Amino acid sequence: MWYAIEGYDGSDVLPKRMAARPAHLARLQALRDAGRLLVAGPCPAIDAEDPGPAGFSGSLVIAEFASLEEARAWADADPYVEAGVYARVEVRPFRKVLP
Repeated sequence: MWYAIEGYDGSDVLPKRMAARPAHLARLQALRDAGRLLVAGPCPAIDAEDPGPAGFSGSLVIAEFASLEEARAWADADPYVEAGVYARVEVRPFRKVLP
């Protein structure tokens, strides 16, 4: 089943986010390579493709896991969690309809 994983950035975490980004992306690329990634990306903190020093308000990942527990475990092990980027993470089932 698909699961939406939403990470919400804490305050002033852009340097932490940038430092943990390579490890974060490597995990996403592994999901992609396994055919289990629908979409992933950051949410700019301002209405701009490149928010610059404003940074990001969080990230969204929609990926396939065997269970909600597996999705939560994967989210809990994210390098952004370990680095203190995310203030909180929500994991919910997701049902793809379109496209």
